[in-house]
Amino acid sequence: MSEPTPEQKWEARYAAAGGYIFGTAPNAFLAANAGLIAPGAKVLSVADGEGRNSVFLAGNGADVHAVEVSPTALSRARKLAAERGVAIAFEQADLLRWSWPEHAYDAVVAIFVQFVPPAERPAFFGRLVRALRPGGLLLLEGYRPEQVANRTGGPSDPAHCYTEAMLREAFAGLEIERLDSYDAVLDEGPGHSGPSALIDLVARAKVRPGT
Repeated sequence: MSEPTPEQKWEARYAAAGGYIFGTAPNAFLAANAGLIAPGAKVLSVADGEGRNSVFLAGNGADVHAVEVSPTALSRARKLAAERGVAIAFEQADLLRWSWPEHAYDAVVAIFVQFVPPAERPAFFGRLVRALRPGGLLLLEGYRPEQVANRTGGPSDPAHCYTEAMLREAFAGLEIERLDSYDAVLDEGPGHSGPSALIDLVARAKVRPGT
């Protein structure tokens, strides 16, 4: 039997849930840094899930493009957007096979995108960077390897987790404004609930002279 595709895997997970797996409130790291994204900014929210982050960003005045692979998650995201009265450009796509726009966004938001196989991670990180306009902002949050023992969400394989050294090397071409490792208690729906080993990155695309 062949391995399920990313769409099949995530669709099965979202379809089996009776409600919003990660809740409807925005990710805490994103909410804490939302002031860095100006109203009217064009923002890409990758692996947006059920819309909690894209809806929050749109509610703050951003022009949001949200990409997600699961049809069920997108349906819930559209419902949440309608309830909150915001407009979002939703797109269904497998991000590992998507034709990524380049130099198109003022900000890229990547929250818990640790589904990416380690072998494909460098290329994926490179696409995040190239999607940014000069001066554009990358907001990324993930789990550190210590999270596996917590069993409160995230990957079961530590190879899918991030370390400071990994992110510093991967995003060396950006101006890293903040890179923090810390522990916190998350309350983001049943999918992320409890003590968590987190790592946050805030980085900005360099502005070349004359641009």
